[in-house]
Amino acid sequence: MSRKVDRRTILRGAGALVTLPFLEALAPKSALAVSAPARPVRMAYLFVPNGVNMQHWRPANPGRLTQLPEILQPLNGLKSEFSVISGLSQMKAFANGDGPGDHARSSATWLTGVQARKTAGSDIQVGISADQVAAQQIGSRTKFASLEIGCERGALAGNCDSGYSCAYSSSISWRSESTPNAKEVNPRVLFERLFGAPGDRQSAESQAKRREYELSILDFVAEDAQRLRTSLGTRDAQKIEEYFTSIRDIELRLKNYEASSKAMMLDGIDVPRGVPRDRGEHIRLMGDMMILAFRADLTRIATFMFANEGSNRPYQEINITDGHHDISHHGKAPDKLLKKKEIDVYHTQQLAYILNRMSKIDDGNGTLLDNTMLLYGGGISDGDRHNHDDLPLLIAGKGGGKVPVGQHLQYQNGTPLTNLFLNMLDNMGVRMDNLGDSTGRLQGIF
Repeated sequence: MSRKVDRRTILRGAGALVTLPFLEALAPKSALAVSAPARPVRMAYLFVPNGVNMQHWRPANPGRLTQLPEILQPLNGLKSEFSVISGLSQMKAFANGDGPGDHARSSATWLTGVQARKTAGSDIQVGISADQVAAQQIGSRTKFASLEIGCERGALAGNCDSGYSCAYSSSISWRSESTPNAKEVNPRVLFERLFGAPGDRQSAESQAKRREYELSILDFVAEDAQRLRTSLGTRDAQKIEEYFTSIRDIELRLKNYEASSKAMMLDGIDVPRGVPRDRGEHIRLMGDMMILAFRADLTRIATFMFANEGSNRPYQEINITDGHHDISHHGKAPDKLLKKKEIDVYHTQQLAYILNRMSKIDDGNGTLLDNTMLLYGGGISDGDRHNHDDLPLLIAGKGGGKVPVGQHLQYQNGTPLTNLFLNMLDNMGVRMDNLGDSTGRLQGIF
């Protein structure tokens, strides 16, 4: 849902709205009188399916991060930016009398802490998710209350896992107990959503014109941008040029993917225009747009599913032609365990890209990553066992200085993951006494 935004932070053109990042020239003078003004805290949840190869995920000991296990090694240069958390669990994702369907329960429960009603019909029911608790309380402060993105489409009806609706396995964001938020997977659509003028009759025309004449959306706000540049200091000017460069880079990548997508087929399915064939490129492109949305304060809350729970797509980018879900049922076979580890490393490489980008963006009183809480992981630990305790999780970013980083934080196995969500909501200025199966806030964190 779109919200009102301060006109001073927007460049306008025919069918285009480019919201700007924080600039000292646009900040109230009172905010700059003593030091850099506090910037908002952002919160993101990044989900990966089918568990991980836990032998190569968990650091050897609690305490300070030293030698990282193989799956986390892509994050070696970022050890001071994240912590691994062990022992947290989603006990409501276990069968608890409902029989098979662990994949559907995994994603449905991950941010809700509520047992999903077993149904493939329209009477789906789980619970409101942590991101939407925040969106309902503070989402009015930004253009978009929250952002839901992913890299794999999923149906919101039908039977996808042992009698569970497809809505459960393709959604982690639930704005009510019966209403999942559909995620956007097409980068072009997401870009136009972020920078198009909603409800503007010129918007569709400007999109067509941009494509026909190979124009940038920045060409449509050039007049406003030039006026702005005359009032900027050196630091602001550098920041705005870096921001514009990021937008141009995304536009160029979209153009390249769209040019090659006309005759492209993936797994026998026509690829929508603007969807990269390479899965890593898709993740990185969507991640870059999430970063732009945070940078310009278009939203402060996001969920990002790298793939749907139970996904069986192969990873041909790393020469794995077997389906991911099939590999996750490894039965301790060495070849499948090796392939599972390689997929997990590939996911972590994409996470490292996102974190690196955020760690280099000036956010006024630190970096964008300094002012973000980003939880990465999933709702299954070992894909072969389908267990939902001792989940693979890491939290990145300092959350405005409140999040402990560079550590392996070990909690008693079975501690509700929803306890962590209460801490995260506190840090967003959202007070909740309980969420799902929470039993209180985590100790020794935030």
